[in-house]
Order: sequence, then C-alpha cells, then structure tokens
Amino acid sequence: HYDSKISQLGETSIIDLVPNSQKKGLQWLLKNMDEDDKNLLSTSFLIDNCNYAYEAWDSTPWGSVDDSLFFEYILPFSSLNERRDNWRQDFYERFFPIVKNAKSASEAAAILNNNIFEMVGVIYSTKRPKADQSPYESIEAGLASCTGLSFMLIDACRSVGIPARFVGTPMWYNNSGNHSWVEIWDNGWHFTGAFEPTGDRLNEGWFASLAARAVEGHPEYGIYAATWKKTGIFFPMDWKPGVEKYYAYDVTSSYQKYLDDNFVSLRIKVVGKNGMRKKVLVDVKADNDFSFSGYSKDERNDANDHLTLNLPIGSSCMINVNDISRSIVLKKEQLIEFNL
Repeated sequence: HYDSKISQLGETSIIDLVPNSQKKGLQWLLKNMDEDDKNLLSTSFLIDNCNYAYEAWDSTPWGSVDDSLFFEYILPFSSLNERRDNWRQDFYERFFPIVKNAKSASEAAAILNNNIFEMVGVIYSTKRPKADQSPYESIEAGLASCTGLSFMLIDACRSVGIPARFVGTPMWYNNSGNHSWVEIWDNGWHFTGAFEPTGDRLNEGWFASLAARAVEGHPEYGIYAATWKKTGIFFPMDWKPGVEKYYAYDVTSSYQKYLDDNFVSLRIKVVGKNGMRKKVLVDVKADNDFSFSGYSKDERNDANDHLTLNLPIGSSCMINVNDISRSIVLKKEQLIEFNL
C-alpha cells in the first residue's frame, strides 16, 4: 500500500491508513491535490507529509491556528510547480531547534529567514540553474532565484507549523521586473522577502513601495498569493507564462496601504568595470538638511533590489559615490546608475 501511487490506491483506502485525527486533513489534501501529483507521488510520501505536518501543528507554541489555515498553508507539500521534495522530516529536524524558544510565529519566521539559507549553503544568484527550483535543487546548486528562495522559506515555515504562502507579481508597475516573496500568518498576513530579512521585523522590504503601486485585478501588474484552493484565479507564473493550473488569491489591495503619494523612490545602482553591481558607500544630501549614508547592493541581492530612499516629491538631491557627484531634482521615481 505505501509504495503504491496515490492514484492507484484510491482515496478511501489512503484515508484509512492515517489516525482519526488526520483524516480530515488528508481528505482536504486529496480533494485539492493536482492530478499529476496523484499519478507521480507514492502513498508513503503523502502519509509522511501528513504525519510531520500534524506533529508540527501539535508541538509548536504558535500552532494554534484553525483547521482552514492549517489545511491551506501548513499541510500542502508544494506551492506551485516546483519539484516535489520530501522535505518535511528533514526541515523539521534542521530548523525546529533554532525556533523552539520563539514566542510567536512572526518571531519564528524572522529567525528562519535570518538563518536557514546560511545553514543550507544557498545564496541569491541570477546564475542559478532555473527559476523554479525546489528546496533540494537549490541546496544542490548553492544558488537560487527569489522564487527558489521563497519556496525554501515557505517549506521551512510549514515544517515548524507556521502558515506560509508564496506571493509574487509577474511585473512591477514600472516594468522593471518581477519578484517573489513570502507571507506568513500571525493574527493576519505579514510579508517578508526570502533571503532579504529586515532584522526581527516583518512587513518591511525594498519592494514595498513598488508593491504599493500594483494594479488590482491585472494579470501582469497585480500581486497574487498561491493556494491549493480552487479560487477561479490562476497564479501567473512568469517563469511559465500562459500556464493556468495553480490557483491564487489577488492580494494587491493589502499592499496598496504602503503607498504615500507625497513621496517617491530614489534608487541607486553602482556598477563596476566588469558590469557587475558593486557594494560601495553612497552619500545623499537633500533639502531640509537631509543626510544619508549607505551601501549600494551587489550581485548577492535581487536584480531589482537597489539602495532606495523614499523622499518628498521635488526634493533636490546631491548623490556622491567615490569621487563622482550627481545632482537631481526628484520629480518621480528614479533609478540613478553610477559606473565606476
């Protein structure tokens, strides 16, 4: 029975193999699971997934979420089309020890984001083998895109009983690129960039001002959260354009609250002779004695992640990088590139 494919054994027979406490969850998985997974995966894969998901739900202090959140955002073994890895037990044993003293799901998620990528030896890189890598594919490569990094953080969160989901946009409103990130549930949804932690804080990130200008209902400029529920909305995967198979919620409106029309973004990019982004000290002075010093982002950061300041519209700015100075009046969002 355990070696049989899910589609071969049948749902009733599989449900009989788990304790009564897990039957409702397993029934939900089977109802919402993609047919390809039923033909691909073994019964033992599914039962192992259930056992460790319920163990995490029962044994972690933040696991007191209701059934619907558990079914939709802890129990599933995948987010979208990534390869199906059997990560439950491995990730629970690796990552639960570093979060066991956390007092909340938010604190635990921040700890995971600050630590797991170094623990498994994975960094962000555009040289990753493919965009939609599964966690073990990323570990094998040592490199991952924002998509692969998000899959890994979501699975790490789920492994320790934190409801988590994949979120992204196929294209920013200004056509500067796409991005993927993570939301976790702690008395409401909170976002964080995978491999882009902001200390112990959530709901902060370099992409917040871009996300605030997303267009609700737009298949390209909207923001979508992946789900196994058949919502009638398909997640627009920019790495597999046109594929309408995996479901989503349109969550654009939850990001529009970060918009302040009185401010615009000044983004600063520094490129070396080899064409690669460099980490260099940048000084910015603006009206009303505004002064800022910070470092530009190098190739270890997302391709659209630049040193960003949000300043009042019309600000007169002087930007200094090494011996190069540039003066601008910030009338709209602007990306300033320095070539060293």
